[in-house]
Amino acid sequence: MIEALFESNCPDLKLVARGKVRDLYEVDAESLLFVATDRISAYDVIMKSAVAGKGKILTQISQFWFSFLEPVVQNHLITANIDEMPQVVQQYRDQLQGRSLLVKKVEVLPIEAIVRGYITGSGWKEYEKQGTVCDMALPEGLRESQKLPRVLFTPSTKAEYGDHDENIHPDKCAEIIGEERAKEMARVAEELYSRAAEYALGKGIIIADTKFEFGVDKQGNLMLIDEVLTPDSSRFWPTASYKVGRGQESYDKQYLRDYLTSIDFDMHTPIDLPPTVLDNTLKKYIEAYVKLTGNRPELG
Repeated sequence: MIEALFESNCPDLKLVARGKVRDLYEVDAESLLFVATDRISAYDVIMKSAVAGKGKILTQISQFWFSFLEPVVQNHLITANIDEMPQVVQQYRDQLQGRSLLVKKVEVLPIEAIVRGYITGSGWKEYEKQGTVCDMALPEGLRESQKLPRVLFTPSTKAEYGDHDENIHPDKCAEIIGEERAKEMARVAEELYSRAAEYALGKGIIIADTKFEFGVDKQGNLMLIDEVLTPDSSRFWPTASYKVGRGQESYDKQYLRDYLTSIDFDMHTPIDLPPTVLDNTLKKYIEAYVKLTGNRPELG
């Protein structure tokens, strides 16, 4: 039985932040430690229950994609092997094994780089109302879950904990981080998505959309950071059951979102989740990992 880690506790490391899923520690002047807990959130609300083993799967999926996408852009990963981490980290091996990334410190850009290949979720709702996504006009007659005529870069601002991310027009992105950096971010994000989506399609998974995060190192280089193409940051649909004109089965948090919709969740209050929802959510994460990599995740 895997024991869930809801919150890490590493008192000899400086806690920088606790996000929706990750705990972030400062290791030294040059590096940080990302710890993927088993917390799960939906609609920017962290649930009271945790999905045991989820953080380990997320970490292993990110490792896979960091390696796969390295030809496109540098990333911040130093190592995921706890034996290669400083002793001050290794002392917390029982908590951190398999769910931690030692990464380079970078200046984090305050933009969520969302890329959409299919029209779904909040994008579909906006399109139904006014024929746009993030205020960008799209052709008439698109149907729910349809592949978009082109990949769309639809950024959002990063919310503080407890707030909701805000979708913005790409022009606003340029106002926040500068025109050249915004162009570079959009170009790189679209290429990352396109490469990953093509690969995943060959494995039986449609990546409908995803969220990348970027930072800048001391030399001014753009770097891919945080998690990459996980079920927490993406919509994964099985190609076998894909059908335009409706919502899709998924390998991601949509299972949890659908449950919350069925109970009229108020979008604000953390709640306990039934064991069946936790178990089935974990199964979806495992299925996605196996399909993408051909291997079973290491959960021990």
